[in-house]
Amino acid sequence: MKLDERGILIVISGPSGVGKGTVRQALFNMKGHNLTYSVSMTTRKMRPGEVDGKDYYFVTKEEFEQRIKEDKFLEHAEFVGNYYGTPLDKVNEQLDNGQEVVLEIEVNGALQVKKKVPDCVMIFIVPPSKQALYDRLMKRGTESEDVIKQRVEKANREFKVAPKYDYIVVNDDVNNAADRIMAIIRAEHARTSRSIDKYYELIGETDENSEENIGN
Repeated sequence: MKLDERGILIVISGPSGVGKGTVRQALFNMKGHNLTYSVSMTTRKMRPGEVDGKDYYFVTKEEFEQRIKEDKFLEHAEFVGNYYGTPLDKVNEQLDNGQEVVLEIEVNGALQVKKKVPDCVMIFIVPPSKQALYDRLMKRGTESEDVIKQRVEKANREFKVAPKYDYIVVNDDVNNAADRIMAIIRAEHARTSRSIDKYYELIGETDENSEENIGN
């Protein structure tokens, strides 16, 4: 039995190339969870095979900009002439239904989310060592030396943001990292700040009565 019945917003991010997507997929492959992946909204054109509401919510630029004005995004950014963002109303709907909503986003977007939803759970994925990350970026073999250098510099900047997160998880093994994240989610549901109201309901006391009993 969970005392905290509302879902938790889980933000997974980390330095470029650390394997966030792979860890997230391993997390979703685990059995017995109530995880849902947050679908982003975008102004780019739908590609063949994509489904509106599953891959992205596809909207016009005008509609997206109106949503920005109305503060309806958890986070948003512009990339190569198109907007991308996480719709706040969709996330809240899923959380109210008791689902754990997972966002896998870049560091800048994660910090935006933290401002909007202070009780979200921020998880920073890191490699076993910096060299392991550098090796991974260089072994891709599909990018120029300049691009790899830019990615390494970006990763080095992102490493410095880790203290702003609630948890740091080492991606030494994908399944191990996923296990650690699942343990974090389960522990967060038992956090007093999330479960105290349901606890008082469970024992048939109010907050005030409990404080009086402690005093006695």
